Amino acid sequence: MRRTIPGWHAAKGIFDRDRARQQAQLKDVDQERRDFASRTLVVFFVVAVMCCVLTARMVWLTVFKHDEYRTISEDNRIQMFGVPPPRGRIYDRAGNLLADNVPVFSIFVIPELTDDVDATLSEIAALVELSDREIDAFHTLASESFPHSPIRVKPHISPEERAVIEVNRHSLSGVQVKPDTVRHYPYGEVMAHAVGSVRRKTAEDIRRLDRRRYSRTQFVGRRGVEAFYEHSLHGEPGSRQVEVDAHGREQRELDRNPPIPGRNLTLHLDASLQVAAANALGERRGAVVAIDPRSGGILAMASEPGYDPNLFVTGMDPAVYDALADSPMKPLFNRATNGRYAPGSTFKPIVGLAALAAGVTDWERTIVDSDGTYRLPNGNRRYRDWTWTKNNGGGQGVIDLDRAIYRSSNIYFYELGSRLPVDVIPRFAEQFGYGHALSIDVAGASPGLLPDSEWKMGARGEGWYPGDNLNLAVGQGDLLATPLQLATVAAIIANRGNVVRPRMLVDGDDLAEFKDAEERSAVAGPTPDDWQRMVAAMEAVVHRGEQGYQQNGTAWAHIGLDIGYRMAGKSGTAQVVGIAQGEEYDEEELDEYSRKHAWFIAFAPVDEPRIAVCVLVENGGSGSSVAGPVAREVLDHYLLPKLAAAPSTSTALANESGRVPGT
Repeated sequence: MRRTIPGWHAAKGIFDRDRARQQAQLKDVDQERRDFASRTLVVFFVVAVMCCVLTARMVWLTVFKHDEYRTISEDNRIQMFGVPPPRGRIYDRAGNLLADNVPVFSIFVIPELTDDVDATLSEIAALVELSDREIDAFHTLASESFPHSPIRVKPHISPEERAVIEVNRHSLSGVQVKPDTVRHYPYGEVMAHAVGSVRRKTAEDIRRLDRRRYSRTQFVGRRGVEAFYEHSLHGEPGSRQVEVDAHGREQRELDRNPPIPGRNLTLHLDASLQVAAANALGERRGAVVAIDPRSGGILAMASEPGYDPNLFVTGMDPAVYDALADSPMKPLFNRATNGRYAPGSTFKPIVGLAALAAGVTDWERTIVDSDGTYRLPNGNRRYRDWTWTKNNGGGQGVIDLDRAIYRSSNIYFYELGSRLPVDVIPRFAEQFGYGHALSIDVAGASPGLLPDSEWKMGARGEGWYPGDNLNLAVGQGDLLATPLQLATVAAIIANRGNVVRPRMLVDGDDLAEFKDAEERSAVAGPTPDDWQRMVAAMEAVVHRGEQGYQQNGTAWAHIGLDIGYRMAGKSGTAQVVGIAQGEEYDEEELDEYSRKHAWFIAFAPVDEPRIAVCVLVENGGSGSSVAGPVAREVLDHYLLPKLAAAPSTSTALANESGRVPGT
């Protein structure tokens, strides 16, 4: 008998009724159709709205914004690259190349095509030598270059370095080896200070230079002619229109606007004479400057020791640069234009002419030098003549201005200085370029120092003492001049007072802008007879001989024998350290850098001067015996071939005034 749970039938009935109701609802097909239709309508409406929005946007972009977005598209597809202009070449007066451009291969990197620029540079450095300076230069150039521009990393690579990079190109994204040109200086050290050099562009250069002109330029003129005429030598950049892919890679060249090369320059420099000047100085520290008195053209401007400017183009090991910068010989220093030294006795012709112009002396007036010393009235200090030691305390006897020049008497000029009013010497000397950078186009030429009473009060808070005039009268004290300035002085004396301004560039368009610069008139004061007699006295310095020690010119025994032309000159020996009263100058006891500087200025031929020269030998000692032979060697090299050819032809002399053969 089956048992039943109370209420079970009632619960079962309720469940069956609910189930039947649900089945009836699931089978309501009409309602399902209505629900589906409504949902479909909503989706269709949403899709229609979206299509309308997209269509409106498409119409807006393709119709109303067509021009704008077409330009953007073209800009993304087409890139403009700058093309650096070839730098102008530099020639000497005979057409010899002093600065050239040579074809090489260089390594370039396009930063946008590399995942990590620094990592790429490290990979390159692992394959070829890459200095910190080259890496810094790359980042400097990349910071101001246009997008997708190839940036030079290492110029002038060797064939072996090129091969290594090419073999590993598959792993060096964005790295290219491309043909390039670099600056080359055929004469190396000999012309380094005269022609100058180019150096890598710095952040300061980027700030001051025209970005359009220099965006692809890595080297700019830093010294000498390269720096002064940078605006002419650089030229105008060109451009390339290139189609690139989505990754910025070049596909094809669409258009090219070639660059305008920099202007070629011809200088007054004579390369052969420059080499002769450097050889004449040899291993000694010093400078030689030679000028054509007729044009002011600088024929030679040697500073020794020098440096190889090509090292700054091809790359230099930091240790090599440090050795150059820290060397006591100072090879990076241009002694010819920036070395400031007391001119010593080379200043005496200026003082003599100043005294003549002021009426303080004449050619017949004499003094007696009895013991080789001079004392100011009521003074205790003894000012010595250079012969004081040689003569065991004796003097030079009766001296007039003529003999004071060719025998270089300090006593005569001490006495003259004591009688000249304050500032007469400085005011007269500045007409010769003392205290001024008289040159037209010599980059960074120092003005030297021409002291006067106003300068001394401002610089030291002291008045001008009588002893200051005595020191100035023999080219000592605070007076400082450069070899370029003293070569200019020699040229002015050669011209009998007509002032020429030294210049590097042969007349042309590049020099035209300086034509309006201050032109100097002739030196005022001395008479034509004064000039002739001063030239004769300087001629006696070299040619007056065999008269006995007390009568010979100071340079006769050293350079006046067997000379094939008439030279006028003046020696100078400039003191570097002070010698106390009662002490004697003993060169052997002094270290090299405390010894006297040796000077010699000269010009020749005397009657028709074609060359004026200044020689400085640092710490060389006697001007006549050390600097004089250097000057003679330079003048011989320049004049003897021309003088030998002069009787038969004038061709050798036809181009000496500054014109270039064939122009």
